[in-house]
Amino acid sequence: MSKSSSTVMLLVTLVAAMSLLGCVERKLTINTQPQGAVVTLNDEEVGLSPATVSFNWYGDYNVRISKEGYETLKTHRKLKGPWYDYFPFDFFAQVLNSKRIVDSYEWTFELEPSREIGTSELINRADVLKAQLESN
Repeated sequence: MSKSSSTVMLLVTLVAAMSLLGCVERKLTINTQPQGAVVTLNDEEVGLSPATVSFNWYGDYNVRISKEGYETLKTHRKLKGPWYDYFPFDFFAQVLNSKRIVDSYEWTFELEPSREIGTSELINRADVLKAQLESN
C-alpha cells in the first residue's frame, strides 16, 4: 500500500470515527400561564407558548412575553451550563462520549391581567404631563 493511499485510508477512518461521536443537544422550553403568549428571546420571536427552541450558548437571555388582555412581561433569565460543559470536562462529554446528551431547561412565567385605566386617572395623567411641558 502506498503512502498516499494509507493517508487517504487514515482520513476516511478518522471521519467515520468522528461521525460516531456523541453530541450535545440543547433545548429550552418556555411556558406561560395562560398559554398562547408570544415569546421573544433576545429580540427574536420564537413562537407561542409553550415554545421549545434549540440554543447554542449559555448565559443571559432577554425575555419578552405578550398576550392580548395581559401585561407585557419584559425580563431576563440566566441559563447556566451544566458541569460537563466546562473545561476540561466538555472535551470528554462532547467529543469522546459516544452517546447523545440532551440538555433540557424549562422556564415558566405567569402573566398578569391588564389593568384598566379609568377616564379620570387618564385625565389626571394628561394634566400632569401638560404641566410638565408648560414648565419647561
